[in-house]
Amino acid sequence: MDKKTFIKTMRSWENGSITRREFLGKTGLGLAMAVVAANSPGLLTGKAFAGEGAAIGDRVTLATWPNYHSQENFEAFAKATGARVQMNVFGSNEEMLAKLQAGGSGWDVFVPTNYTISTYVKLGLIEPLDLSRIPNFDAKAFQERFMAQGTVDGKVYAVPKNWGTTGMVYDARKVKDKPDSWKQFWDLTLSSASGRTIVHDYQLTAIGNALKYYGYSFNSLEPKELADAEKLLIQAKPHLFAINSDIQPSLRNGDAWMAMAWTGDASQLHRDNPDMQFSLGKEGGELWSDFFAIPKGSEHSDAAYALINYLLDPAHNKMEVLAHGYPSGDKRVDALLPKEMLDDPIMYPAAERLSVLEFGAAATLTSPARAELMARFKAA
Repeated sequence: MDKKTFIKTMRSWENGSITRREFLGKTGLGLAMAVVAANSPGLLTGKAFAGEGAAIGDRVTLATWPNYHSQENFEAFAKATGARVQMNVFGSNEEMLAKLQAGGSGWDVFVPTNYTISTYVKLGLIEPLDLSRIPNFDAKAFQERFMAQGTVDGKVYAVPKNWGTTGMVYDARKVKDKPDSWKQFWDLTLSSASGRTIVHDYQLTAIGNALKYYGYSFNSLEPKELADAEKLLIQAKPHLFAINSDIQPSLRNGDAWMAMAWTGDASQLHRDNPDMQFSLGKEGGELWSDFFAIPKGSEHSDAAYALINYLLDPAHNKMEVLAHGYPSGDKRVDALLPKEMLDDPIMYPAAERLSVLEFGAAATLTSPARAELMARFKAA
């Protein structure tokens, strides 16, 4: 059986036109696996990947971030495997940590940011990954800086999803000053953009970008520096439109004019409205990478591995990037993207703009001082 005939036969099995027995009878399991492995590694999920008599279940629960996936991929995954993706959306890593610590999250896969993974490992909340079950992950395809923190004490606990920056997005029709610094961002919030600015509901970025107003480290835990950041946040609070990590709806309908923004939110907004502009703070700010991880006690771990493997297939990952506008960090995916995306300064800022950015520090996640500061800011 040639490859084309095999793929056609497998599609017939996936859409229910033939039974699993007929599929195995027509192709032979050994031949099926050999052809899939050689020609379509992304298909080694679900029924084919699970093996004789196995199934991955009818659902997989994913805890992730807003505006962060291709719905088309989820629908195709469900069709191929019979497992429907159920999404829980969060606006901060603190929320994710609290949910897992409380127990009973029901998650099978979640998307933590680089600086949090060591804490999850220390608390015994995630499992080391069996990389043999994620054949689409190729460590050689990623820059070390975007995958290093997924490995703790020599064990891989998480594999890269994508990377990005945290900057500011603004409607150039309403915000004429073209801010390119966190000092400008906060000064505009207190003046001409009063009542029209959104700040993330996320202590790492809300506090971190207030610290940058003064030129302090994004990750500072120094009491005096945190006190200065708190003073600025409390001063700005009456001038904010919202404290919300899901910024797009209010910017799209014109209620908000400016917001803290992650790469993909800015990419999606600019794609649909070129007046939506994005800039990084010239004083610095955040560079980050997100990962796929499996929490301890995942009820549908077979489906979790299948979903991660499916989304890391370069062809499927390309669809993710086209949908969400974050760079994957996978050079195999970059080779499939249109040139205009690779040349997009929102997705791929100039090296000198990246050089002043900081990865989040693990200590900020569990810092009582930062948590209490954020609570006072939100309550003010």
